Amino acid sequence: MEQTIQAMIISFREGLEAFLIITILLEFLNKTNNTRLKPVVWHGAITGIAVSFVFGIGLFWIASYIGAVDATAKLWESVMSLAAVGLIGTFIVGIIKHGRHIATHIKNKAALNISKKGMFLLALFLVAREGVEIAIFSFAGKYTLFPILVGVALSLFVVILIHFAIINIRLQTIFIITLVYLILQSGFLFGYSIHEGLSALKSLQLLAENNIFLTKAFNLSDTIFSHKDGIIGMPLYILFGWYSKPEWIQLFAQYGFTAAFFAFWYKQSIPKKSRS
Repeated sequence: MEQTIQAMIISFREGLEAFLIITILLEFLNKTNNTRLKPVVWHGAITGIAVSFVFGIGLFWIASYIGAVDATAKLWESVMSLAAVGLIGTFIVGIIKHGRHIATHIKNKAALNISKKGMFLLALFLVAREGVEIAIFSFAGKYTLFPILVGVALSLFVVILIHFAIINIRLQTIFIITLVYLILQSGFLFGYSIHEGLSALKSLQLLAENNIFLTKAFNLSDTIFSHKDGIIGMPLYILFGWYSKPEWIQLFAQYGFTAAFFAFWYKQSIPKKSRS
């Protein structure tokens, strides 16, 4: 029973994280006259599900052969998180640079120049990043299929409610919500990629447990602030990229990266005359 609940919580949390970014992106495309790209996002998400299944089987076989299922899942998360950071970061920079001109684009019914390939890959990576890890553990017998499907279905239901809640929000607000959320997530993914990489090296016994890189800044995983199942921690994890037991290097990487993007946004929002 405990394993079933754990599987539901994990699939709900990870599904909500991926679907929430996608629904915000879809609404952003809708508001900026880029509805032609909405099917591309859906195609990317569906491809991500297929990739999760195929790669999940492949990586599970490899992991079983070398006896390192947990380390393989962590390495996958590390690599995919870093790849997602690159894609999200590119999207953020492009949107920030367009920021001051978005209203003009909309008035003239002109679509922003957003990469079709980039949107497809972004949706694919966001879904596959979470999906493959869940698939690996499913094939390993850690989680059964039913609670995973229930968790994903619940996350999809919540995201649909959120979608209808933001559908009538004005463009400028959607612009701010999109940028703030993506910046927070990109910072989280950057720090998380480092954390999972270190965890994989530890699992493979390439890093000792007392290695300085594994030193925790703090550990609130047994409290309500746990990012995995805490009543406060889980919403903070989904909305703001909160992590309840980061290494120091992860903490500095995440919030340093996040602060750098917010600083770039602030600098770009100042008119050129004011900067000189």
